[in-house]
Amino acid sequence: MADPLHQFVIQPWIPFEIGSLNLSYTNSAFWMTVGVVGSLLLFSAASGKQSMVPGRLQMFGELFYGFVASMIRTNLGPKGQEFFGFVFTVFVLVLAGNLLGLLPYAFTYTSHLAVTGTLALMIFCIVIGLGLARHGLKFFSLFCPAGTPWWITPLIIPIEIISFISRPVTLSLRLFINMMVGHLMLKVIAGFSVMMIGAGLGGFLGALFPMAFNVIMIGFETFIALIQAYVFALLTCIYLKDTIELHH
Repeated sequence: MADPLHQFVIQPWIPFEIGSLNLSYTNSAFWMTVGVVGSLLLFSAASGKQSMVPGRLQMFGELFYGFVASMIRTNLGPKGQEFFGFVFTVFVLVLAGNLLGLLPYAFTYTSHLAVTGTLALMIFCIVIGLGLARHGLKFFSLFCPAGTPWWITPLIIPIEIISFISRPVTLSLRLFINMMVGHLMLKVIAGFSVMMIGAGLGGFLGALFPMAFNVIMIGFETFIALIQAYVFALLTCIYLKDTIELHH
């Protein structure tokens, strides 16, 4: 059976190094490019021709737009629409990576902590930067909610700081682990099907069960890909709320 971890190996396709800095164009970078370019083409086509009676492509674009706008409106309120472009981009980028990874011979760039960690760290830095720009040092009042008794403040502040700092860690790990584990299971179960056919263990009929289970797993993994993209965008909205209003 093929090594199930091989699918996560980053391979340089176009080597390029400057001193000790490796800037090679890899399989991960290629599928990121596919995700970005494919998303741009898809939504450009969906919004390119507007009509009173939308076709399937336009309807898809409108539903997608409405879904993200509703998520922002629910979690950030009317003022949150200023973040629509950012949240929409994050959602599409993560969703594209999750779904593209289900294609044969594709690479799931969201299954690498370097990618999910960079996205989470970028969101974390944006939240801090915008929070300080809009609220000044008052932004740090997040770590001591109003009405907290003075005698419990020394305990609350460290807990709030640790909780705040752990945001990029939990955000990146959640997506990374779900994508990696799901794809490992798909690879292992598909390998069992091939092994049973090759070893003659029940022949084709003996491989039907793992093959059927693999089809179910693909459906389940597709559902997980959608949910994880939604959760990532939802938590982004929740974190961005601190830049709009401080919780008192």
